[in-house]
Amino acid sequence: MSSGTYDLILMDIQMPNMDGYQATQCIRHLNDKKKAEIPIIAMTANAFEEDKKRAFDAGMNEHIAKPIDIEKLRVAILSVLNKQKN
Repeated sequence: MSSGTYDLILMDIQMPNMDGYQATQCIRHLNDKKKAEIPIIAMTANAFEEDKKRAFDAGMNEHIAKPIDIEKLRVAILSVLNKQKN
């Protein structure tokens, strides 16, 4: 995949083989800086403050709890993309 193909990643936390925290850390350590800095939004049923902190500590830019509230998702996406532009 070339840089700039995607604007952001919606990352599930509970996946088989590699969880979303590990996947985010792999992305953050890519040699291609543009790919490594892609915004990542956690989407998870883990909705406690410690879960949110863990997502940010892993390098994610935002955290959305399931079930997904479309308006909260819209706000999170716009916030992340606006920060990326600045």
